[in-house]
Amino acid sequence: TRHLHFSKFIGKPEYDLLVIGGGSGGLACAKEAAQFGRKVAVLDYVEPSPPGTKWGLGGTCVNVGCIPKKLMHQAALLGSALKDAQHYGWNIAHPVHHNWSEMAQAVQNYVKSLNWGHRIQLQDKKVKYFNVKGSFSDPHTIRGLTKGGKETILTAEKIVIATGGRPKYPIHVAGALEYGITSDDLFWLKESPGKTLVVGASYISLECAGFLTGIGLDTTVMMRSIPLRGFDQQMASLVTEYMESYGTKFLKKCIPTKVEKLESNRLQVTWKNTDSGTEETDSFDTVMWAVGRAPDTKALNLETVGVKTNSETGKIIVDAREATSVPHIYAVGDITEGRPELTPTAIAAGKLLAQRLFGQSSELMDYDNVPTTVFTPLEYGCVGLSEEKAVQCYGSDNIEVYHAYYKPLEFTVAERDATQCYMKMVCLREREQRILGLHFIGPNAGEVIQGFALGIKCGATYPQLMKTIGIHPTCAEEITKLHITKRSGLDATVTGC
Repeated sequence: TRHLHFSKFIGKPEYDLLVIGGGSGGLACAKEAAQFGRKVAVLDYVEPSPPGTKWGLGGTCVNVGCIPKKLMHQAALLGSALKDAQHYGWNIAHPVHHNWSEMAQAVQNYVKSLNWGHRIQLQDKKVKYFNVKGSFSDPHTIRGLTKGGKETILTAEKIVIATGGRPKYPIHVAGALEYGITSDDLFWLKESPGKTLVVGASYISLECAGFLTGIGLDTTVMMRSIPLRGFDQQMASLVTEYMESYGTKFLKKCIPTKVEKLESNRLQVTWKNTDSGTEETDSFDTVMWAVGRAPDTKALNLETVGVKTNSETGKIIVDAREATSVPHIYAVGDITEGRPELTPTAIAAGKLLAQRLFGQSSELMDYDNVPTTVFTPLEYGCVGLSEEKAVQCYGSDNIEVYHAYYKPLEFTVAERDATQCYMKMVCLREREQRILGLHFIGPNAGEVIQGFALGIKCGATYPQLMKTIGIHPTCAEEITKLHITKRSGLDATVTGC
């Protein structure tokens, strides 16, 4: 089939590499491949969200993910800092008001500058960019359609799929699609979302609810079951406890049943409490769904070329080389089965793939001990195994847990509550006590965990950490003092995942 196809194009495809998807993984792969002097093209097309939001080149992280999220989280932290400032002698006139439109405009302008930057980078590296929606015609041919319906046919020796995912809508809930928004829309709202209901217990849900509360909006989170599924559950509980004390309301063990638009234009939400069996209602200005993400594969026509996907998740099945079931077709990032849905892993995997395809490299992406941080009002950073996972892998008798509550120096003068500032280290009990997982809740958790991640990647042990001198007076220093308390296995405060 391959040779028959090539005869149409005088035996040689137009591109050495064609990347479908201009997000973190796709752009990294394309730019790296171009460094080897290969002819590379990137296809990127954003299908507008149900409410009509669309954006430019760069993918989820740049446009509707990590970047605008962290900036709005920073806006909320500044609000808390204004309250603290009075304790430190700053004369702040009250009441202090936040202007959503000004913040949104500044964030959106920055994102647009990143879109432009990505286009320039592709141009500089001689990567051809097509703003078209791609689908497979045959294993080496992609049919691209512009917004206006104009067709472009592209052929390539190798193809990388990096189309990522999009937020799910609970379509079984009446009015969900008509009246709700998702994280695809929140960051591009020109006006304040007002009183907001965020449905879901994912990190996206908690992060968005956290910064909405922080900028002074009446915010409620509706959770069906546990918060931060897949994360350490003791830490997840502390994160939500802090959020409650910070002002976010929680509707626990509740599932929405319908959303209706009132004459006032407000949204009336009806939900069921699964514990009590009762039905309740309240009205909100905005309802945001954060109930998971689905891989963006529908338009790709994968069945035609035989690229296998997981029937349950819809994600593309890849091996350690990021190869799909079709030899010359690869996939990286959130679209792939069993990989962390994180920008840095997609970037690293994309670069390594290009190096294997066009350089002399045989290095595979290592997905173990990837650090990450949840940017809730009190941040939660972790690397390695959760306590539940460690118990599952090694047995509760074979792990040792060192843990401590602490009070950040910044919280003292400002008289801030540090009840949920906590850290723990999960270690193997045998011999040198290798560190399996490190978990930290407190200010600047991402910066703290990033440094320790190197040690854990290198196989750090508990005694080695105890020989590490802390930087005084920092929050990170407290990790080097974790010999103060220890416990074995899961205790009564931890629930299963």
